[in-house]
Amino acid sequence: MSNESMWSALWVGVSVKSSLVLGIAWLITFTLRRRSAAMRHLVWTAGAAAVLAVPFFSLWLPALPIPSAATIAPGVAALFETTARASSDSATGRLAGRSGVASPKRPIQKPLDWRLLLMSLWAAGAAAAFTQMSIAFAAMSRMRRAAGPSVDGELAAELARNLELSHAVQVLETPAGCMPMTWGILRPVIFMPSDARGWTDERRRMVLLHELAHVRRGDVATHLCARLALILNWWNPLAWMAWREFLKERERATDDLVLRSGARASEYAGHLLEVARAMRSEPALAWGAVAMARRSQLEGRVVAILDSRQDRKTPARAAVFGAALLAIVMAAPFAALRAQDQASAPVPVPVPGDIDATIRAAQAQKNSEMLVKAAEAFEALRQYDNAKKLLDAAIPIGEQGALMVKLAELEEKRGQRKQAEELYARAAQLLGDRPEAAPAMIHLGVLNLSNKNYQQAAEYFQKAQNLDAGEAGRALMWMALLREREQNPVEAESFYQRAIAVEAPSSDGAATTMELYAQFLKQQGRAEEARSMSNRASDIRKALGEQERQVKSNALRIGSGVTAPKVLNKMEPEYTEEGRVAKYQGTVVLTVEIDPSGLAQNIRIIKGLGFGLDENAVTAVQQWQFQPATKDGAAVTVQATIEVNFRLL
Repeated sequence: MSNESMWSALWVGVSVKSSLVLGIAWLITFTLRRRSAAMRHLVWTAGAAAVLAVPFFSLWLPALPIPSAATIAPGVAALFETTARASSDSATGRLAGRSGVASPKRPIQKPLDWRLLLMSLWAAGAAAAFTQMSIAFAAMSRMRRAAGPSVDGELAAELARNLELSHAVQVLETPAGCMPMTWGILRPVIFMPSDARGWTDERRRMVLLHELAHVRRGDVATHLCARLALILNWWNPLAWMAWREFLKERERATDDLVLRSGARASEYAGHLLEVARAMRSEPALAWGAVAMARRSQLEGRVVAILDSRQDRKTPARAAVFGAALLAIVMAAPFAALRAQDQASAPVPVPVPGDIDATIRAAQAQKNSEMLVKAAEAFEALRQYDNAKKLLDAAIPIGEQGALMVKLAELEEKRGQRKQAEELYARAAQLLGDRPEAAPAMIHLGVLNLSNKNYQQAAEYFQKAQNLDAGEAGRALMWMALLREREQNPVEAESFYQRAIAVEAPSSDGAATTMELYAQFLKQQGRAEEARSMSNRASDIRKALGEQERQVKSNALRIGSGVTAPKVLNKMEPEYTEEGRVAKYQGTVVLTVEIDPSGLAQNIRIIKGLGFGLDENAVTAVQQWQFQPATKDGAAVTVQATIEVNFRLL
């Protein structure tokens, strides 16, 4: 999966999980509606902390697998088809690809990625809100530096002792008309307007008591926590409702603490109304500070203050600890829940941008593997000249014989049969009588068989069989094909039977030999025997493919609102030289996942062929570009089946 897809998927997951956390907090506070406002505010604080923890837990906690959407709503897999054609007589012009879907000649136009667009809008909104909060904190910091000490400092110290505050709280004086506020987490400060000089002693006492209650409760810190949670979910109406409930319960809990300190409810309500009427609250500063009164909340607060039946208890320390535990309990399980791929996509080999630099680095480290990996990546892209340059550089610093075989195989793909034959011969000479020389011998035999040098080909196949018992089945199969070309059916059948006997019973090699043997029997007019042999090969292919079918996939299927992907650009597969010489045909069936970037990932072979045609089919499909499938306007990962037909002209 691409980085964009990964981050957008994480963002969507976090958004959904945060909504679930807020929904749970809402249900808990509803069940606590008869309890104190301080208890409900504690739950909202825990909810905000859980919302902030969800993104971090989602990245750090191990995944807890859940059934994927594909399991819940199976639908169908998309189906695509392509055909590679080659001449059975000549290696020149051996590829004439045709497909079931026409390849467009125009440049690929990538569809609009709605998930990326939405994530960008979210990021812009979150950045704007965070900037606004930062500006408010900066303004409060300037106000603190500019304000002078208030005459109510001694009264505040006395009230702080009554509230059992462990530290002194500074009281500063602000210009007339400013709403009383509390600000600061480590060094809290109370701002009193200069108008307070003309207030009665009782009003100043009530206002200071209210602001000191905010300090004792740690409301500035919880305000910051809830504000950050709102910033991350600014688009979510549930988050805004939770924010309003958080503010409402905070002020009511503070009022309850003032009343528990001995204030008369009627007098306190009167002073609160008068302060709200006469003082103004700066909306910009409300992003960072805790103001005494908001006019939108006054009616509910006054009713609660005057209601003697209200529970005004302050939660014990055990309740605070329980709230912290509640935040973890709400965040961790949801953060860990995510659908998990059972088979991860293969890690792509990075293609170096500077080939010369890669060669210099590999030579300095004497690391031929670095060059081989880069060459394989270029070969997959059919950039054969670059791949050859890398392999040429790898030979002097690596195992020359084995690397010579790779270079010869590359020359075959480039259609340079003469150069390939020379390289195979050199590789065989370098490897000598080692088992590693057997593949080179078989390739030399195939090239000679293609040129109708039957005697020479037979010698190479015999050498391969003698060098490596593991290659005996393959060598015997080629001997059978050679005897067919020589019009010697008796010996051809004998070699086919010997090849099947030495091959592993349920292997890909055994299936390939059986398919060729069935083709031979059919040509001999032995249709029933051919059908039986073909069925044996089909059973092996089916068993091998069944293992891949059982790999679970979290990709969606077409249907139930999921649109089908479309092919925008494709690369046709190549026929292998061995497949062409053996006159071997068939269909490779692949199952793939087409991700939101329009690339095929998690490619698995459901029905295969021999002679390297499976690998060529996979290599080609990896280069295809799709218009991704969508659901509700967003690009999604879907399953698809691709049939790759190999046909001889």
